Amino acid sequence: MNEGGKPTVLITGAGIGIGAATAREFAAAGYRVIVTDVLDEEGRGVVSEIEGSGGEAEYHRLDVTNTEQADAVVNDAQGRYGPLDAVIANAGIAHRVPLPELTDEKWDQTHEIDLKGVMRVCRAAAPAMREAGRGSMVAVSSIMGWPTAGTSTSSTRRPRPASWASCAASPSSSRGRGARQRHRPGYIRTAQALSEEHSLGPAGLEQAAEFIPMKRVGEPEDIADVILFLASSAARYLTGQTVVVDGGLLVGRY
Repeated sequence: MNEGGKPTVLITGAGIGIGAATAREFAAAGYRVIVTDVLDEEGRGVVSEIEGSGGEAEYHRLDVTNTEQADAVVNDAQGRYGPLDAVIANAGIAHRVPLPELTDEKWDQTHEIDLKGVMRVCRAAAPAMREAGRGSMVAVSSIMGWPTAGTSTSSTRRPRPASWASCAASPSSSRGRGARQRHRPGYIRTAQALSEEHSLGPAGLEQAAEFIPMKRVGEPEDIADVILFLASSAARYLTGQTVVVDGGLLVGRY
């Protein structure tokens, strides 16, 4: 527990979607929330919302592809509040790009954010957590990287865009001794999922609900509640695991 008996959580990509919902859930649970994103207006809006509800939060711009920024934001928070109680590595992007059109730059950008971005913030926070003997790290990914019947990130029959490969790489990289939990959401109603260019779009998202056993698309709060649980004492004997939160999609369809 940090300064004043209030635990501190740092969340990346907390300006919108799952990250914003997670920030609100942690604030409601009594955490001091370090909201980070590259979307300044949205990130500050989340902070204002939390403060308006009586919670404590602050915004810091953080591009997770920048090691110096990641180190600076984490070190600043730890310098003022002590070792972080939780790090939620949520920042991510997805691009639907046909393989022949996938450039090296786009491939690298996706991995810099979705995979190496997790490593940067966790690496910065790990030493103080280890010294304190406490703390949780939860990395958020997508079920798109989860192996299912007939699919593979190296398949030549059905090539995957860069984001699929980074999602598949992330779970194994987060199972090291410093990791607490890994979390993988299914179809969630976020700006990314609602994008017709890079995901299902509004109509496709509603159609997806037909083959989800729970018969609905997930909401950001459905994921935020699980993340909060993973970081809480209720999950004290759970570590190094991949938790799939998808309404039963994988087991029901594959």
